[in-house]
Amino acid sequence: MIPAGFIQDLLARTDIGEVVGRHVELKRSGANLMGLCPFHAEKSASFSVSPARQFYHCFGCGASGDAIRFLMEHLGLSFVEAVRELAGRAGLAVPEDRVDEAERTRRQTLRERRLSLRDVLDRAQAFYRAQLRESPRAVAYLKGRGLTGAIAARFGIGYAPPGWRTLAGVFPRYDDPLLAEAGLVRQADDGDAGTAAEPADGRDGRGRYDWFRDRVMFPIRSVSGEVIGFGGRVLDDAKPKYLNSPETPLFSKGRELYGLFEARQAIREAGHALVVEGYMDVVALAQHGLGQAVATLGTACTGDHVGKLFRFTDTVVFAFDGDAAGRRAASRALEASLPHLNDLRTVRFLFLPSEHDPDSFVRAHGRDAFLGAVERAVALSAQIVAQARGDADLATAEGRARFLAQARPLWSALPEGLLKRQLLDVLAGEAGWTGDRLAAAWQTVPAASRERTTRPDSPRRDAPGAARPRPSARAAPAVPADLALAMLLRRSDWWDALPADDHALLHALGGEHAEVVAWLERQITEHGPLSWGALAEALANVPWGASWRRRLEADPAADGYRLDDLHVVLQRLHLDQLKRQAAGLATGATADDETLERLRELHARMAALRAGGGAAGRAQAVEGSHARDFSEPV
Repeated sequence: MIPAGFIQDLLARTDIGEVVGRHVELKRSGANLMGLCPFHAEKSASFSVSPARQFYHCFGCGASGDAIRFLMEHLGLSFVEAVRELAGRAGLAVPEDRVDEAERTRRQTLRERRLSLRDVLDRAQAFYRAQLRESPRAVAYLKGRGLTGAIAARFGIGYAPPGWRTLAGVFPRYDDPLLAEAGLVRQADDGDAGTAAEPADGRDGRGRYDWFRDRVMFPIRSVSGEVIGFGGRVLDDAKPKYLNSPETPLFSKGRELYGLFEARQAIREAGHALVVEGYMDVVALAQHGLGQAVATLGTACTGDHVGKLFRFTDTVVFAFDGDAAGRRAASRALEASLPHLNDLRTVRFLFLPSEHDPDSFVRAHGRDAFLGAVERAVALSAQIVAQARGDADLATAEGRARFLAQARPLWSALPEGLLKRQLLDVLAGEAGWTGDRLAAAWQTVPAASRERTTRPDSPRRDAPGAARPRPSARAAPAVPADLALAMLLRRSDWWDALPADDHALLHALGGEHAEVVAWLERQITEHGPLSWGALAEALANVPWGASWRRRLEADPAADGYRLDDLHVVLQRLHLDQLKRQAAGLATGATADDETLERLRELHARMAALRAGGGAAGRAQAVEGSHARDFSEPV
């Protein structure tokens, strides 16, 4: 939790002109600064920054906000990340409530180590770039791939010489642990092939060697432009063709995308992000005027990748080779994307001819042909059908059953909405069913479950629009804490709308509730607000996650939650907390003036809460309407 007072102080100390000016070329125009808007394509400056008001506004697209908002929108940072970025530049420490001294020290140590790692990587990057100019062989390789010096400079491409310890001439201490932690050097061990012939030159770093040797170097940048790792490609047919930095405190290949820093503006202008599989694909497409491409880093596309891209655009196009490996990669990308989709987001799949990758295709056929292929990319619904069909023969009953069985987990991963409802009809049509019939089949609850949630004589209909079952006589009343967390899991974007005292209340719930709150806050801090589908996927990795996911997915009222409902339940929790405090004071052995004054204060606060729009009564109504959905103990 970051106190509101700190945010106000931070913004007062921040020069928005300096913040924006690091990313947009600004020119003085009277009292304001003007430049080309970074949020839409324009040729005449309509983007105004007011240092006096600490505010920016675009008269073309309407984008506006303060320095925090600018970093969130332009760099795709979460609120907390943007605050920390500004605080670091202002020399301020971000207050962190409810953190003990040991944890605060650990975090400060981690921040300092990351700063040191960034310095090491920056020095290595400068060295590799200088070495490219000294290597005619590497320059010839890049020219042979159709790259110009301008595009190489834009992406910071360099070259790692073939020596075992060339970095020993760059850093004063080759045995500095930071070099290994940054992924630049490696310690030889008995299992390292080829290191026995390594020269014993008497340096302190004996037994170490450079991680990258004789490779064209592609710096991997964070979304804010800092070098966090490298990718190296051989100049011949040696293996491995590509080599990435190992996992470090700064670099995780499952979360980072190559070229995203360079592609941000092009993504906004093109209206979509293009995901490819290699560094050269990204650079070659940029060379041909297609700067909206990014690449995964030697790993399958993950949910973190997709979530990061959707901070910049509502449309993502995956481009793969048309061979079997490309189809497998598309399958993984589809599964990673599904939880992040909604009715305003689009994912499409481009399959190139088997003899081409994006690099070779754009060089052979040109920019317009590639854009035409992007326009013809397969829609999400068609890709789901194709993936579910697999080897199923739709001409037989067995094949249709297989098709539907393979389609169901894909369909279930989609968040609730119109897209999911329409896809149900598409899948049903492929199997020769009606949408209502398939909905009834997929929403059937086993008899044992029905007995736990309905009375023996209660009517039940499985079709859409069915009457809601009456609560079981054995169902426990809904717990307000359950309802509050259910709403926040369904709508994690509401977390930032809550004041500090609500956050403190939720963290103080104790038990599993407190675990859920802490976990949810970490997810939002690291990834920004997530859809329920994305959170449901993440819940699979925590011990109590299955229970919460089951409850939310079985809750027919979940899609109808409103922010007002959350406020009401939180008011009830505050009221219950005050009652417990008052009861504890009333049963104490002493009744001095201080105790009586404290009791009067607590009762006054309870009266104020009750008077606030009938919060307690409305909270009971909300709880009653959801009692069936949260009958499981927490």
